[in-house]
Amino acid sequence: MASEAVKHLDDTTFAGAVASGVALVDFWAPWCGPCRMQGPILVEVAATVGDSATIAKVNVDEAPRVATQFGIRSIPTLIVLKDGKTIEQFVGVQQASTLLSSLKTASVE
Repeated sequence: MASEAVKHLDDTTFAGAVASGVALVDFWAPWCGPCRMQGPILVEVAATVGDSATIAKVNVDEAPRVATQFGIRSIPTLIVLKDGKTIEQFVGVQQASTLLSSLKTASVE
């Protein structure tokens, strides 16, 4: 499920996209079943937060440098960042309520 609200980042676009503000990044791969389950949840989160946070996906096969930088060993891994720094990390499929709560916390820190 594709959405304009969810950005697709790679090794060259990642740093600029998460440098300022709050971001939720889903590290995934198209061959990963649980990752495909996470996709529609990410779209729901993006629709809820609007412009208050960046919601993005990083395909670990296409962006190995970023995946290595964050030590991604299992997918899906979702990371909440504020101004480029990790605030919280989740491994496995996460519900929208969990992700929204983490984004809310990050935006007030």
